[in-house]
Amino acid sequence: MSESNQPTIDIRGLHHSYKRQQALRDVSFSVEQGSIHGFVGPNGAGKTTTLKILATLLKPQRGTVRVFGFEIVGQYKSVRRKIGFMPDHFSLYRQMTVQEYLDFFAAAYGLDLQERTRVVGDVLVLTDMESRRNDLIKGLSRGMQQRVSLARVLVHDPALLLLDEPASGLDPRARIELMDIIRELRRMGKTIFISSHILSELAMLCDSVTILDRGTVRYSGSISGLSQGNGETADYLLSLAEDHPAAEAALRKVSGVIEVTKPAKGPQYRVSFHKQQTDPNLLLRAVLDSGAQILGFQEIVRHLNQAFMDLTEPGVPPVIMEAADNTPPTPPATDGGGAA
Repeated sequence: MSESNQPTIDIRGLHHSYKRQQALRDVSFSVEQGSIHGFVGPNGAGKTTTLKILATLLKPQRGTVRVFGFEIVGQYKSVRRKIGFMPDHFSLYRQMTVQEYLDFFAAAYGLDLQERTRVVGDVLVLTDMESRRNDLIKGLSRGMQQRVSLARVLVHDPALLLLDEPASGLDPRARIELMDIIRELRRMGKTIFISSHILSELAMLCDSVTILDRGTVRYSGSISGLSQGNGETADYLLSLAEDHPAAEAALRKVSGVIEVTKPAKGPQYRVSFHKQQTDPNLLLRAVLDSGAQILGFQEIVRHLNQAFMDLTEPGVPPVIMEAADNTPPTPPATDGGGAA
């Protein structure tokens, strides 16, 4: 597979445990280049562990993880040159100005003075912080500090951004502006891997999503595929002028129909059927032939919020014993520079 066609992130059979608690169990998914991929799950689902592994801060105990084709353990230096990691809780040197802070990290990546000046100027413009370049970081609002942290991630021009709750604690305007910056980064060709609990914003922002629960992947694929269920079945809402038992009976006789239910009072029916076996037009014909008057017939689209509730379990995950592998986590690699 050529570099241009290979996934940005490719995870296969990933396992990781902390003493007796299994954080990840046979996790597999991929992220296409140039996409915005949402990574969601309840607290304790294993999201932070996955992000730390992708950022080369934690070695996986079992399974393979590749970033742009580079193996996360044996080729971690190559991975670090490709990624920028913005954790949920980030540290800022509060006594520095914005300019000094970004110049410090640009120097740490080996950029000379002339290149640092250009790059710092570019990221300040991109994050709309140019007018605040001489302000002390300690005097900035949470939203402005979030932008500084994002600008720091960008100084070495990473191809993949790993963003852990980037909108955490931001007011509505700051969140909207941050989403606009992320869209602009995607237009620049970067791949964005974003973990967030703000599902409504992810649904509008992302091309694809992975839902993780209790250390396992419950769904990974396109947002459109998620909203349409499992891709093999469809659900339609049929509205009639009045209750018509013959219409319900006629629907049940159509080949490929799985279930016909009444979701609420009134002449409405939810029809579930196999897409490959049933043409929606056949359903309409069956209803009309029964003598019923149709007022409406439309596909039921499952939004990310509802899909999340359908695919995840309530409650706090229990401690799960892993019989096959109780070895302690391998210490993270410390040489070669930290992930940005």
